[in-house]
Amino acid sequence: MEKVKNIVIAGLGGQGVLTASDMLAEAAFRAGFDVKKSELHGMSQRGGSVSSDVRYGEQVLSPMVPAGEADVLLVLEATQIEINRPMLRAGGVLIDPSLLSEGALKNKKSLNVALLGAVSTVLDIPQEHWMAAIYANLAEKLHKVNDQAFALGREAALKGAIAKHPLNRV
Repeated sequence: MEKVKNIVIAGLGGQGVLTASDMLAEAAFRAGFDVKKSELHGMSQRGGSVSSDVRYGEQVLSPMVPAGEADVLLVLEATQIEINRPMLRAGGVLIDPSLLSEGALKNKKSLNVALLGAVSTVLDIPQEHWMAAIYANLAEKLHKVNDQAFALGREAALKGAIAKHPLNRV
């Protein structure tokens, strides 16, 4: 049986953490995986910490990622890295906003989709399922800007930005 993939997405309220986790869960589901998701809201409406666990694989029994077992930690706000770092397994991948150069995004609200683009390079989900999930979760008027954001994140990751991140040298 294939190993379950564990992803934790973290950030602050209003940054799109829950939307990103919905997109990831839907993309994995569209790819034929069993998917479980959980959310921790905290003070999300006041800019407080928010995190969501997404687990997928052939068979997933629990929605919660155990501490130290996340294959990927996607952080939308740099202040949340150390808070959520204990979730990442040794050799796991950290993806955070430093992956993108300042001002690279046409719309700052697309950061979650841009970083999902980066995540897409390290997970076994075909790109067409990512795009279908993004479109299903966003209004049509937002598709073009988020297409660009997703492509920007993928491009940064494929150029080696993830491997060069100092916190990924485990």
